[in-house]
Amino acid sequence: MSPLFEFLFEQYSSYANVDITLEIIAVIFGFLSVWFAKQNNIWVFPTGLISTAIFVYLLYKWVLLGDMMINVYYFAMSVYGWYIWTRRTNDAFTPISYTTVIEKKTSIIIFVATLIFVYGIYDLAGKWNTWSAYVDTLTTAVFFVGMWLMARKKIENWILWIVGDVISVPLYLYKGLAFTSLQYLIFTLIAIYGYLAWKKTLNNTRAAV
Repeated sequence: MSPLFEFLFEQYSSYANVDITLEIIAVIFGFLSVWFAKQNNIWVFPTGLISTAIFVYLLYKWVLLGDMMINVYYFAMSVYGWYIWTRRTNDAFTPISYTTVIEKKTSIIIFVATLIFVYGIYDLAGKWNTWSAYVDTLTTAVFFVGMWLMARKKIENWILWIVGDVISVPLYLYKGLAFTSLQYLIFTLIAIYGYLAWKKTLNNTRAAV
């Protein structure tokens, strides 16, 4: 067995087969969710709900509290986003747009509030014993804002996804979740294409007005 293979997958020797299978299923639906988001397709939310529900269970079982809270929030925001994306205004569905000044301020509030909240959770649980806890706190705040902006169809959500995904690739390798790390690597690429696709749509919409 190669050293690289051992590094990536040795941790799975202690996992139950059902948990490994669930992680793979969650990763597949996570791919689908991000791909549908890139396509500006409403299926981003039902596929996301399946992925996040599985990850909530697995991360709770593996005592990865910050990651679990991210996915609980994702689940809630997927329900909210599903509603926003299907809401009609003047006989038109919610369009892609840039964030307003108020939404920028709200984003900052969500970011800071998330940092404080996650810090408190980790402090109560006595989990400040590794550098990953601090990175976890940062990525949780980034993803919370990103998910909120995506639910509201704001193009800036992709920038936050790119930042969070890039940080998450080595973070999940360190945590021993190779499949999830690979997921975030592919998420990074899709997020870049997603930003470009949404920007093109937004520019075309502005040009048509």
